[in-house]
Amino acid sequence: MTSSNLFFRLLNASVLVAASALPIWSSAQYNAQAVVTTEQVRTELMAYAPDGVQAGKPVWVGLQIKHQPEWHTYWKNSGDSGQATTLSWTLPAGVTAGDIAWPLPSKIPVGNLANYGYGDTVLLPVPLTVTPQFRPLGTELEVKLLANWLVCKQECVPQEGQFTLRLPLQGSTALNAGAFDATFKAQPTLLSGSSAIQIDAKALKVTVTGLPAALRGKTLEFFPETPEVIETAAAWTQSWQGERWSASVPIARHRSASPSALPMVLVGDVAGQRQGFATTAPVGGAWPVHDAAAAAAANPTASLNLTPPPAVLASTTLSLALLGALLGGMILNLMPCVFPVLAIKVVSFAGHGNDKRAQRVNGLAYSAGVVLSFAALGALLLLLRGAGEQLGWGFQLQSPAVVALLAALFTVIGLNLAGVFEFGQFVGADMASLQARNPLLNAFLSGVLAVLIASPCTAPFMGASLGFALGLPGAQALLIFTALGVGMALPFLALSWWPALAARLPRPGVWMLTFRHAMAFPMFATVVWLVWVLGQQSGINGAAALLALLVALALVLWSLTLQGRGKRLIAIISIAITAMLTGTIGSLIVQPVASVSSPTEARWQPWSTEKVTQLVDAGTPVFVDFTAAWCVTCQYNKQTTLADTAVLGDFDAKKVTLLRADWTRRDPAITAALAQLGRNGVPVYVLHAPGRAPVVFSEILSTSALRAAIAAI
Repeated sequence: MTSSNLFFRLLNASVLVAASALPIWSSAQYNAQAVVTTEQVRTELMAYAPDGVQAGKPVWVGLQIKHQPEWHTYWKNSGDSGQATTLSWTLPAGVTAGDIAWPLPSKIPVGNLANYGYGDTVLLPVPLTVTPQFRPLGTELEVKLLANWLVCKQECVPQEGQFTLRLPLQGSTALNAGAFDATFKAQPTLLSGSSAIQIDAKALKVTVTGLPAALRGKTLEFFPETPEVIETAAAWTQSWQGERWSASVPIARHRSASPSALPMVLVGDVAGQRQGFATTAPVGGAWPVHDAAAAAAANPTASLNLTPPPAVLASTTLSLALLGALLGGMILNLMPCVFPVLAIKVVSFAGHGNDKRAQRVNGLAYSAGVVLSFAALGALLLLLRGAGEQLGWGFQLQSPAVVALLAALFTVIGLNLAGVFEFGQFVGADMASLQARNPLLNAFLSGVLAVLIASPCTAPFMGASLGFALGLPGAQALLIFTALGVGMALPFLALSWWPALAARLPRPGVWMLTFRHAMAFPMFATVVWLVWVLGQQSGINGAAALLALLVALALVLWSLTLQGRGKRLIAIISIAITAMLTGTIGSLIVQPVASVSSPTEARWQPWSTEKVTQLVDAGTPVFVDFTAAWCVTCQYNKQTTLADTAVLGDFDAKKVTLLRADWTRRDPAITAALAQLGRNGVPVYVLHAPGRAPVVFSEILSTSALRAAIAAI
């Protein structure tokens, strides 16, 4: 048992060093810059200080976003979906940043919905106030910005950028004067006239006076600054009565606010140019009471949507998300992918006998390894996604090389547990004694290994919370990942600190050796699963190549345990065979192959966002299965609910097209589609029907819920 824990520590040390090097390297490449470019946008931090940086002089900074064709970002009120761009500034003492001076937005239709935002190129300017308390340390003002934006076409990609800009204190900074001047002209003008809103049944009656005479008789655009108050995509009416403009705008059925005053922007054509006019209208009358029963009657499938859509997730409180992460982490201890490691740790824990101090210290070290590893994985994922990488939770198992390395690791651990070899046979006495001298490091790295193999198992029951986390600012997102680690560590920590629980453990004895040998079989079962996952990624040849290399690895380990004169020769031959096999067939492990559907799955077609849109627009309902070979819950649902003859009969009766989005290998389009649904892991099941909002089902797919949703089409 001691030698297997030593291997845990040595292997995990290398994993942590490699993983920690990546964010450090990425940060060094990513921080000190004024431009961040992704596949969808080019963003640049700009400045405009025509009189230098002095107290009382105008100083502007702004983020310019250049979109690729058909992509867009969002206004302060994003409309039916989306998320406004946020800017977080780091400035020296005596310098403060104001709010974004939002340029005029455009209305962007998205199917039956509508958003408010920007395409092409937009500059989001922010005024800086330089106070007399500003004490420069040199000849420049350093401005740092952390920007978060959501860029969408048919799919949405959350992105982040860190920017640094240095403005000279003396002289003029006016290289981008043209861009700022154009943006200033696109600002809405504050109206001097009056405005009012009267609630009339299910509509807002808006009246505005004081608009320019050049607008009279023309059609205006209406943009409320408060989100989720009106039906953004619904038809509305407007008219002129002399100088007074009036409109009737439908109130949102699922209104999230009841403001007493509504700030808004009206946009019209003046001499061939779009001009905007801002005003805040007091609201008279009583807002209609939200009728949940009426909403359920209008949409009978809404109750089946057990996982909230993005708009609902956006309003989920951070405290509830943290509680969900804590509970999800506790449940994670029961998942089959992590049980073998936990079982070994329990035996190790029992080996301390009545030494309560050793038990507690071991529990704290293991818990620290779990919590810090979850936080590190979350930080790495946030960093890579912010740099434009389309990754999701459990992304390590999307790499065939990582899957193969994990299979090799569990093979070695299984052989060690079965008694085929001891690690002490391969290292010197000094190295073998490290575990005894450093039990805390061993326990810590055991927690790291548990997280490494357990993290893909979190997505089936933590998908919504993880998707919510990735839409939060970095610090809040890391809180959720940390809470997940705390939840996973809690049972083991409780076992180590409460004597009543620890007393229930069996006393050390011969049973520990028997249990050690028995735990080799869950390890080998995990290897079977990993080989199957690799087969989904690299085909039967890749799986066969991995099996051959695992046999060769076992041969090497066995040869190193031999005694007598022939030991060295047999070891050299076995190592040579392994090296030859690695060189000849190793490449098959990482070689991608096209997926081939079995006859029983002939009804399923490959997924794409374009195919979903085309089918729904043509009046065809669509069911999408977001899945992955390494997702145990996905395979359970595939063999149960999705193979149920009654469910398949319902699909056929309603002529539902079945699409499968396979996330076994990394696929940025699937990652973006999951993010648009507010999710960051699989499984996810979505039913699209013409004229209806998509229905997102629970991760543990219920036959009755699915059949009820199909029947409601």
